[in-house]
Amino acid sequence: MRDQLLQAFLFAQETTTTAEDEGSLIDVVPGLMVWTILTFLIVLWALRRFAFGRIQGLIDKRRDRIREALDEADKARSEARELRELVKKEREEALADREKILDESRRQAQRQLDQARERADADLKERLEKNLEELEAENARLREQIRRDVVELTLLASEKVTGKVLDEEDQRRLIDETIAEVDVKQIASEN
Repeated sequence: MRDQLLQAFLFAQETTTTAEDEGSLIDVVPGLMVWTILTFLIVLWALRRFAFGRIQGLIDKRRDRIREALDEADKARSEARELRELVKKEREEALADREKILDESRRQAQRQLDQARERADADLKERLEKNLEELEAENARLREQIRRDVVELTLLASEKVTGKVLDEEDQRRLIDETIAEVDVKQIASEN
């Protein structure tokens, strides 16, 4: 390989000297071409040996950072999606809870209303019964008063008609007969 490089170097030197004699930049000069290729290969080797590794390392690091950033963005996007679903689910649960609470409140209000109505009905029935009892007691008292008044009137009338005072036995008999004949309920209803 060394011999080949030496031959290429000599050939390039030979062609360079002949190309200088002609002096044209557009002309193909084999010696110059060999030196250009050789310089290119040396620069390529040096770049590959010293620069390309570092550049490739930087490119790989950058690619890794970009990949990590994309992975983090995908992770953040999936977390945001999960959070959105969680918020949506919690909102639906909150709405369902609100509906349950409203329904329970309505049922409780209806129960309280029903209980209040039942208490009011019971109170009304109790008052009506009490009033009826009072009316019955008053009617009984009035009937008794009417009976006494009728008896007294009957006794007065019989004393005036007969002109004598009746003894207790006659009064009792007369009262019983009068009471049997007089319908106190009819008199009370007429008044």
